[in-house]
Amino acid sequence: MKLPRDLSGDDLVKALGRYGYVITRQRGSHIRLTTQRGGEHHITIPRHNPVRIGTLRGILEMVAGHIGIERDELQKVLFD
Repeated sequence: MKLPRDLSGDDLVKALGRYGYVITRQRGSHIRLTTQRGGEHHITIPRHNPVRIGTLRGILEMVAGHIGIERDELQKVLFD
């Protein structure tokens, strides 16, 4: 599945909310999200528009690894 090319950081934050990620702090143009699902996990999202593809891929890989699913499966849930 192809990654979205026009995804903003704010849209990514909303999408990750489906997996229990909530904003814990923001400093400048970066937002820190935390989830307690499957143990505590922190991730930093740049509040850019759009988020670069390599950055998005890395974020999705970290989230998928924490949740215990494949990145493609995570993409389908978040972006379909």
